[in-house]
Amino acid sequence: MPSPPPNPTPDERGSATLIAAAMTAALLVVTVGGAHVGSAVIARHRAQAAADLAALAAAANVLGGAESACARAALLARAMDTAAVACTLDGLDVVVTVEAAPGLSVAGMTPARAVARAGPVAPDGTAD
Repeated sequence: MPSPPPNPTPDERGSATLIAAAMTAALLVVTVGGAHVGSAVIARHRAQAAADLAALAAAANVLGGAESACARAALLARAMDTAAVACTLDGLDVVVTVEAAPGLSVAGMTPARAVARAGPVAPDGTAD
């Protein structure tokens, strides 16, 4: 069996290792970036779900006053591992703002924020 031909360009020896290292680094950067984007999206969804439920809970207690309704909203937001940062009554409607911290925190990354409104429905089925 004949031996393989000698390397025609000996100065390129090891270049495949450098290309493989660069490709590995690029793959790592894309993976970490995707994980951070995914974490932000999940935090946004958590914040919106918590805001929706907190607004509904507050609307159920609106007849007890603003303090009672907002306390209920804050309690529910804490139970969902988020924070109710604002709660206001607008007539019989309650507007709740909730923040959720992302799972992967990076310097300069702010919490996801969501706002929800809940209140009674008019007898004809439309919202006031």
